[in-house]
Amino acid sequence: MSAILSSLKLVNAKRQNTVDPIQFRRNKLSEKLTHQINLAKALQNGETYTVKRQRNVRDDASGLTSVVEISRKVKQWWFVNSEAKKVAVQLRYGSKVIELAKGKNAIEVNNGDELILILSKVRDAVLMGELDNQIEIASESVKARFKK
Repeated sequence: MSAILSSLKLVNAKRQNTVDPIQFRRNKLSEKLTHQINLAKALQNGETYTVKRQRNVRDDASGLTSVVEISRKVKQWWFVNSEAKKVAVQLRYGSKVIELAKGKNAIEVNNGDELILILSKVRDAVLMGELDNQIEIASESVKARFKK
């Protein structure tokens, strides 16, 4: 062995190919919450917010595939509650609304500044694993739609 290689610490390492499903769901919901926070900030400033994605597009004439960047609108998870005249925020996993507590599926906020603060707190709670049970229930109901 050469002098350079003998001076290095050599180990036998194996890369982990799979991501923990719990961590995957946390990251997925956290990313969506980040989009909601950015959407709320943009609406506060009178701007629009879109998510940029890359998509492979095939040209029918030549048959070549190219990568194109597209913009996708983000649906807001909050609405004005008609009963209390306050803003209600519902968390979503896919198309399913997450039930935060028994019979409770929304968080009530007073204004836009509080909305951004609440969304940030919820994102922190998701990353710390406080909503793992609720996320798993929503994930299972989303998966059930694909099984036939």
